[in-house]
Amino acid sequence: MMAESLPLVLVPGLNCSPRLYAAQLPALWRFGPVMIADHTRDDTMARIAGRILDTAPPRFALAGLSMGGYIALEIMRQAAARVARLALLDTGSRADTPEASARRHTNIARVQAGEFEDVIGPQFPLYVHPARADDAALKADYLAMCREVGPQAYVRQQKAIMARVDSRPLLAAIRCPTLVLVGAQDEATPPALAQEMAAAIPGARLVTVPDCGHLSTMEQPQAVTEALVAWMST
Repeated sequence: MMAESLPLVLVPGLNCSPRLYAAQLPALWRFGPVMIADHTRDDTMARIAGRILDTAPPRFALAGLSMGGYIALEIMRQAAARVARLALLDTGSRADTPEASARRHTNIARVQAGEFEDVIGPQFPLYVHPARADDAALKADYLAMCREVGPQAYVRQQKAIMARVDSRPLLAAIRCPTLVLVGAQDEATPPALAQEMAAAIPGARLVTVPDCGHLSTMEQPQAVTEALVAWMST
């Protein structure tokens, strides 16, 4: 007999749509209703998190990948008592670096100049394991996500990411069962960032997925699904 149903809120990453979690949904759905959060309508982390909380169940499990992880930490800042479990996938808890913000400003300017397609295509190899850089099917799924988000929402998301606060002071106060997962070859949010979070969150479980870059749910779906099922089962 399964445990009592627990709703699950999944937060996609920058330029990512519900497609990011497609491979995980059949397994996670067994634990309770699954909601894919909308993170496209606001340009600050506080407002994105507030909008998600307005539509989320009273108490829920929460998972986010990359930007979704930044949003999940902001949700913890606003309403930790509502979060029964937390999963932080391929993300970090630090504020944006000046170098990263400079790249975001450049990409925003290019997208606003009508170069969205020219921005998203070359980014794909940065987000996957080197062996997948020429994976046509995976790239097609990635580009489909980007187009589902669209250029206007992409700009809002980049502005929110640039202005995010340092969440490291929050980590020690997290009390719910927490999974921290990262691809072993994640260059966008390297394993050191996951290790830092897992060490700071009491009782957190760290999972490093072999042969995997930043888009772990799509690159190594079975390994990530197994980790999430274990997290929901404990």
